[in-house]
Amino acid sequence: MKKGYQQLLAEAEAHIEAIEVADASTLQGRDDVVFVDLREPRERERDGTIPGAFSCPRGVLEFWLDPESPYAKPIFAQDKRFVFFCAVGWRSALATRTAQEMGLEKACHLKGGFTAWKDAGGTVETVSAKG
Repeated sequence: MKKGYQQLLAEAEAHIEAIEVADASTLQGRDDVVFVDLREPRERERDGTIPGAFSCPRGVLEFWLDPESPYAKPIFAQDKRFVFFCAVGWRSALATRTAQEMGLEKACHLKGGFTAWKDAGGTVETVSAKG
């Protein structure tokens, strides 16, 4: 029997913290918090991002998280709280669960994703295409 995306999401959501936009907005700009944008570059260029968010496309997350990977990013070795987000919260729920399983204990995700952030009037930063 296979697992569908809904079951995978339900399993992830049972183990992770999902924070509301109002709570996330109080964390924005803090030195001990990193917002991680899991969306693809073209999504960020089209829609913008949360100001100061670190871009980590979902497809590279495991490689950037693992300190033993040749692609490890030092940002994930910091003792900070990580708020993952994507467009609507599906990728970020799965990514948060994976991050926790890989040892990133202070990981949570933005409920409703970037769409909820924008709909609530959250500040949006423009992202330009790299030339």
